[in-house]
Amino acid sequence: MQLKELSELTGTSAASIKYYLREGLLPPGESVHATRASYTRAHVDRLELIRSLRQIVGLSIEQIRSIVKMADDGVPHLALLAHVQSVVLKLGTGGGEVGRTSAADAVVRMRDWPDVHSDARDALNRHISRMQELGIELPPDLLDQYSSAVDSIAGFDLTATTRGQDTDRIILTAAVGMHMHSELMLKLLALAQASHAIRRLTITGDP
Repeated sequence: MQLKELSELTGTSAASIKYYLREGLLPPGESVHATRASYTRAHVDRLELIRSLRQIVGLSIEQIRSIVKMADDGVPHLALLAHVQSVVLKLGTGGGEVGRTSAADAVVRMRDWPDVHSDARDALNRHISRMQELGIELPPDLLDQYSSAVDSIAGFDLTATTRGQDTDRIILTAAVGMHMHSELMLKLLALAQASHAIRRLTITGDP
């Protein structure tokens, strides 16, 4: 298909497509002659990915470039998904060195998760350290209940993400899923907390 057809099919302006081509987010089409190129279904899928990462997840052009470059370079899916997770969930933010915490190590042992370094583990260690600085206790039973709940959810999410799809579709499913599911968990937790508070305060007669 030609540029005009690609634009009409995807709802992306020709100017935006040319911009994505210049920025390296979209691979070049097959040259037909000096001023015209032909595009394929892969370009349609990539434009859908770019649009979703920008509009739904809220990533910048630079963040999207870092993700699609890894995909185009053929980086193994495990490393690619780890990078997508780090970017989408902002795991690398916080700065500074982060050391291991006994609480995070305990969670890894409880759930029999691989004892390996990752941005996700650094983010957990950083958050636990911050909680401890504030004097917030993390008893083993709390860690057990929280980690047990998210372990089941994570296993379900990963199965849906990697089920027989091409790389762009895996990125799209993972990025949008991570973003929307993390928001869903927060909203469900908020509703659960509100519901418990309503029941308890109603029973005790608090105004």
